[in-house]
This record gives sequence, structure tokens and C-alpha cells, in this order.
Amino acid sequence: MSIFNKNPGRAAALALAVLLAGCNGTDRNQSAATPPKAEWTLLNFTKVDSVNPIMGPSTAGHFLDPILKQQVLWEEKDVFNPAVVVKDGKVYMLYRAENKVGAFGKASRIGLATSPDGIHFTRMTEPVLYPDNDAQKQYEWPGGTEDPRVVESDDHTYYMTYTAYDGDKARLHVASSRDLLHWTKYGNVFAQAAGGKYVSKWSKSGSIVSRYEDDGRIVAAKINGKYWMYWGDAQIWLATSDDLIHWTPIEMADGEKPPVPLRAQALTMPELKIVLPTREDKFDSDLVESGPPAMLTDQGIRLIYNSRNEPSFGDKSLPVGTYSAAQALFDKNDPTKLLQRTDTYFMRPEKPYETTGQVNQVVFLEGLARFKSKWFLYYGTADSKIAVATRPVD
Repeated sequence: MSIFNKNPGRAAALALAVLLAGCNGTDRNQSAATPPKAEWTLLNFTKVDSVNPIMGPSTAGHFLDPILKQQVLWEEKDVFNPAVVVKDGKVYMLYRAENKVGAFGKASRIGLATSPDGIHFTRMTEPVLYPDNDAQKQYEWPGGTEDPRVVESDDHTYYMTYTAYDGDKARLHVASSRDLLHWTKYGNVFAQAAGGKYVSKWSKSGSIVSRYEDDGRIVAAKINGKYWMYWGDAQIWLATSDDLIHWTPIEMADGEKPPVPLRAQALTMPELKIVLPTREDKFDSDLVESGPPAMLTDQGIRLIYNSRNEPSFGDKSLPVGTYSAAQALFDKNDPTKLLQRTDTYFMRPEKPYETTGQVNQVVFLEGLARFKSKWFLYYGTADSKIAVATRPVD
């Protein structure tokens, strides 16, 4: 049972148990820190069962694809993994949509929808970020553009990190916009780092450390003169930037060792510093992956993260491949330092639309908004639909 239930007393007890568990799984090389206040977590969300899933596949959207040179129903197959922005008294959602056309069997594009209440959304008929006959085509086609996260700069420019997928390898890319409609692509976030050696590596899921303002804006925050981004979907790593476009991954110091044995994509980048590792015998045994933009708070940096389970060396009570979500807290002055980590998930697949779909047993959190005195948490379900959960702003 997750800490996502309708019994407030039991939820509070479970939340307390999570907090008392402390920083289970912290890098053994990290020094102990003064424990933050118990309220560092953001728990006790309620899934909005009356309307979920709030979005799904649709045949209403028509789009003249510039590569295929034909009309496609660009969101007819699956709609999932949304980012959100609060602007002009509305929630703007940027989401991943797939159609059924192409040599790869499907292609992803990023669409835009708006809502006056955070629940009921009106979609644009065409996508706003998609593979085109441009400099990024070799990285974005035929797989597409996937899984956005969006933050705002102090000058009101929006920056989107997204996955470019060529059908073989995922790469973390970035684009900017002033209006959420027209986007300028900059390519791989690591193009200028370490002589370009990371451009050929698998990378995705960029969660930029930000301030969640009272008016709903999610504003990228500098710490020690740099922007910071948690990223990765094998382990979670860190990168820094001066401009939100060009990023440099943080590598281990001489003599430093990874906190866990490397697996999967982490084997191709053994020099990277792991700041949030997987854990054996737990729900996050197989991989960990950044969620919505990380939140800078008085207690530290709160990172909501997604994870996958492998029962053979993880949580034997969860089905194989289960994606659930948890939270971690990093030092607000040193984003590499893990302070605390919840000992269990706070959301897991439970509803039919979360357990059955393109990929079974998935809740995947990417969008978090402060809106109308509530937190709205948006997530993909079974790589097929979009759902929302809410809780009051304290």
C-alpha cells in the first residue's frame, strides 16, 4: 500500500514511518548532516478518481508531418508524461503523444493543452515540438521528441528539457520559448561538455533545480553561481550550467568510487558521480529517474523521482517492472549531498489505467504545479494516459 490513500490517519502514520527511516541508501562517502524538519516531504496526495485519467489518446488532432509529408493523427496511440506551467491564471500542459505511423511503429511529439482549473484541459490541434527537417532530425527521428520538463528563467523565458529518440538511443536535449508555442531547439545538453564525449551516450530526464513561487511560476535557481540539473534513468547524476542550455555532467573526483555496482546505461559512463543510487531489496532496485523540476526549499532540494523494480533483487511484493515514485532531499548549498530519502514509495500503480496499457504497472511523475492553493501532481499512467493527484498547499 502506498502513502496514497483516503485514510488521513493511516496516511500520517505511514508518512511518519517513512521519515523515521531517514537516509537509507545514502552514499557511504557522504558526511552526516543535521536532519531537516520532518515536513521536508510532500506527501498525502489524493488521486482525483472522479476524473482520472484526465487525458488519453485522441483522433481529433491532425498534423501535416514535415518529414513524412502526410497528415497524421499525431496523438491517436498514447498520451502520457506531462510537464506543466502556470501562466495567466491557467495550467499549461506540455505532454508526450504517440501516433502509429513510421518505420519505428510509433513516433512521439509534444503537444500543448490548457486548463482553467487544473483538471479539464483543452488541447491544441497540432504539436508544438516535433521532429522536423532540421539539424536535430538525426537525433529525433524516427523515435520522436519525448518526456518534457519545463522551467522558467528570471527573464520569463521557458526552457524545456526533453528526450530526443532516434529509434536506438535516447539523448537529453533542450529548447527555449517565450510563449510555450514556438520553440527554439539547441540540441544535446552535453554537446559542449568534455569534448562532446557524452553526445553518443544514453541520457534523459532533466530535472532542473527551481523555486516554486507562490504565483505558480517554476523558476530555475542558481546555487553557488550555477544552475543544477538532476538527470538520468539508470542512476541519477548531476550537471551544472551557466545559461540553462549548455550543461556539464559532474564526474567523480580522483579515487572516488561509485556507491553501487554499475548496471545498464551506467556502465557506459562509469566516471559520472552518482548522487542518488538504486537500492537492492527495495522498490527502486532496477533504476531511478528524475521526476518534475527539483524544488528548492528551506530544508533543502526536494527531488521527486521515479523508479523501477526488479523482484529478483528488489521488492518481491511488487510486480516485475513496476514504476513507483519516491522523494529525496539534497543539501540546498551542495546539490551533490544527499541528506534524506524516503524508505518507501508514496505512489504506485493501483488503478486499471495505471496497471494496464502500453507498458503495464507504471505511474511516471513529471509535472508539479502550485495552483489555486493546491499542489497538482501530473503523471503518465501505463505509458498510455495522463492522471492527476492533488493536495492542499500548507
